[in-house]
Amino acid sequence: MDCREAFQFFRPGFDLAAERTRRADSGQAEIFGEDDLYPDARPTMAALRGMGMWVGVAGNQTSRAGEILRKLDLPADMVATSDDCGAAKPQAAFFRAIVNSAPCEAREIVYVGDRLDNDLKPAKESGMRTAFIRRGPWGYIWEQHPDMVAVADWRMTTLAELPEIVAGVNQPEA
Repeated sequence: MDCREAFQFFRPGFDLAAERTRRADSGQAEIFGEDDLYPDARPTMAALRGMGMWVGVAGNQTSRAGEILRKLDLPADMVATSDDCGAAKPQAAFFRAIVNSAPCEAREIVYVGDRLDNDLKPAKESGMRTAFIRRGPWGYIWEQHPDMVAVADWRMTTLAELPEIVAGVNQPEA
C-alpha cells in the first residue's frame, strides 16, 4: 500500500500532484535547507566518500526536492528522487534505478532505510544489503517487527555507524 493513499481517506479524489502544483503556484512551494538535514548526514557521506565509496541519496520525493538537495552540494555521487526515477518506493522499478545508477553490483550496495515495507524488504529483494536506522517515527514503529531480523543485515541508531559497517564489509577475508 502506498502511504499517499491515506489522502483518499480524508478527501476522496485528492490529487497530490495537482495540489503540489497549486501550492507552488501560490508561492508556497516545498523548501528546505542545510538545517533540515540530520546532523550526521553530511559527515557520514563525507566519511564514506573519503573511504572511496560511491554514495547515493534516493527517496520518495519530488523533482523539485531533488533539485534542492543537489544545490546543497552533498558529498554524494547521486541524488535521485522517485519523480526522477519515474517510480516510487516500494516499487521494484525504484530500486532497480538505484542499482542501475551505481557503479557496482547490487550485492555491494548497502541501502539504509527506516521502514521495513517501503525500504528494506524491496531493497533486499533487489539484491542489496540493508541497514535499518531507528530514526523518526517509522524507525520506532518498525524496530520490533519480527521480520526485521531476516531483512536487516545491520541495525543503526545513527548514520555515523555506517562507515564502520562498510569498512567491516570491505575487510579482506583472513
